[in-house]
Amino acid sequence: MNKVYSIIPIDKTKSPDKVVLLTFDDGPKQEVTLKPLLDTLGKHHAKAIFFVNGYRVKAHPELLKEINDRGQVIGNHSYDHIMLGKEKEPKVRDQIERVQSIVKEVTGKTPVFFRPPFASSNDAVRKVAKDNGLLYMTWSNGSLDWALGTKVQNKPQAIIDNVMKQLHPGSNILMHELPWTGQALDSLLTQLEAKGYSFVDPNAIDVSLK
Repeated sequence: MNKVYSIIPIDKTKSPDKVVLLTFDDGPKQEVTLKPLLDTLGKHHAKAIFFVNGYRVKAHPELLKEINDRGQVIGNHSYDHIMLGKEKEPKVRDQIERVQSIVKEVTGKTPVFFRPPFASSNDAVRKVAKDNGLLYMTWSNGSLDWALGTKVQNKPQAIIDNVMKQLHPGSNILMHELPWTGQALDSLLTQLEAKGYSFVDPNAIDVSLK
């Protein structure tokens, strides 16, 4: 992962650069919004990072377990989804480390990826992430699915259009666990594949380069 949070090959002679990283924030919410994402990823043999909030995991540990059981990767998105950049280190540490603990408790695995809510950060956020062995990232391609209110028509197509307009090799695509994102995902992945893109397995990312 480079400094602008895109994915680049470690060895260009062995790995293609025409890839995207799929990520989904703010879950796990409900089975009805999560299942379409997981089913579509499975259909396309694609892996993604699900950046989860601790309070949502506490409410639905079974959904976190489902993400893990489906072979997807779980990332840390803070416990309460707050503006971490406005907080001091003790609060930041609590927000990040509580997620590390609850994910380990439910899945047996500790997250290695971290994304701050709203991309809100400061030196303390980066320090605590590093202290916990987390690779810090925001994104390089925003679907804007979170901005699509009830008055927006054809929301799934709007997501696809937003991603395709910003598409570049190594795109780190930000999406969320939302109904219209689930509706858009199959078509989006199909169009990406048609353009010759493949989907990065997060497990292949070198997390030592923090």
